[in-house]
Amino acid sequence: MSNFFEILLLGEQAMVDFGSRLGKLLPDGCLIFLEGDLGAGKTTLSRGILGAFGHHGVVKSPTYTLVEPYRLGERLIYHFDLYRLGDPEELEFIGIRDYLNQASCCLIEWPERGEGMLPEPDLRVAINAVDDARCVAIFAGTINGQKILGELNAQ
Repeated sequence: MSNFFEILLLGEQAMVDFGSRLGKLLPDGCLIFLEGDLGAGKTTLSRGILGAFGHHGVVKSPTYTLVEPYRLGERLIYHFDLYRLGDPEELEFIGIRDYLNQASCCLIEWPERGEGMLPEPDLRVAINAVDDARCVAIFAGTINGQKILGELNAQ
């Protein structure tokens, strides 16, 4: 099983396409941390992941609402943005455990803002700018994550 995957992507469409590729491998009940600077492509990658589940249309980063739910067929996906979170304890007030304990897929931007309140993710996706491209490095944090990366590496 693989614990690491890395790819260099050029352009917004490449990020969306890769998100779709990744999304098709995600099982119910997975937790994914999306890390990177402002404008790195976290929400763009999320748009691709949601597209893999059948979402068409705009995907906004839920900066002010903290979480945006998407019901796509039988799948439930929660897209979190913790950028404006003042204290990790605030996650208790929004019922973070309820979101994470469901058979849903949770995408969390700015997970470091919730440190201490969030469990180990299945996947940690780090996006970094490299000239005009984006380097996407994915690390497995669980056995579930290792299986996903194994499938991604096999493609």
